[in-house]
Amino acid sequence: MITRNFFSVLSIALGVLATTSCSDDDTPADPPAPRADLTFNIIGLQELTNGATYEGWIIVDGEPISTGRFDKLEIGQKFSVEKAKLDEASDFTITIESPDDNDNLPSDTKILSGSFANNVAVLEIDSVIADFNGSSGKFVMATPTDNPGTPDNDQFGLWFMDPNGGSPIAGLDLPELPKGWKYEGWLVTNDTPVTTGTFSSVDGKDDSSPYSGNEDAPDFPGEDFLNTAPAGLTFPQDGDVRGKQVVISIEPFPDYDQAKPFYIKPLSGTAGTELFPTTNNLALDIRDFPSGRVLK
Repeated sequence: MITRNFFSVLSIALGVLATTSCSDDDTPADPPAPRADLTFNIIGLQELTNGATYEGWIIVDGEPISTGRFDKLEIGQKFSVEKAKLDEASDFTITIESPDDNDNLPSDTKILSGSFANNVAVLEIDSVIADFNGSSGKFVMATPTDNPGTPDNDQFGLWFMDPNGGSPIAGLDLPELPKGWKYEGWLVTNDTPVTTGTFSSVDGKDDSSPYSGNEDAPDFPGEDFLNTAPAGLTFPQDGDVRGKQVVISIEPFPDYDQAKPFYIKPLSGTAGTELFPTTNNLALDIRDFPSGRVLK
């Protein structure tokens, strides 16, 4: 037999359940954290290719916090950031991130950086890559890797060294690059840039010699354009350096577009007609390097 007490207990239990359910449903969600705009006034950042992106980072108590990714940037473009974090930010950095990047950490390839003062961070390459003021370069046309006895063909080789003065010395005067960057030499022939190899040291061999001959190369960056030409070119004919543009670029490492120079090119020049041991000069031009500021 069901007693009156049973209904009393059931009624109390249902009431408690209803009260609990209503309490859960009515609990307000935490309000979103207030946000503020970070305004970018930057020039010279060219659009990236092959899926690579830029990413901005504020630094708060030594920790990086992403402000968002982009592949191109307009003057005055704004990015929304949590206000409390932005207020505490001491520095700002822009990195280049790989196409498949899915972590929440900045890459080693930092391109611009600056510290906040009065809510403004002035961004420069100097503070994060290197100071190129005072850099200079020379190169010589020679084919040291060609087989002995080959008729004189020094016009088909490009080496960043100065052979005069007794023993050869480095032809490039460039600052050491941080992790995430390498130098690369280029010959522009028939409107096609052809690499001479990436390198980190101006007085050591570069990282590859895809077109050179079989003889030992000098302990300097460079290339002989003798074999296995890129598509659309024929070596050695198209490897004639005389009258051609020669460029030194800095390249992201890893490099997501190896077919052409990255747009930061501190040194460039045009080869003359005189072969080894005559040197040709490279001129410094940093006017188009990226720079700018971000404002809290």
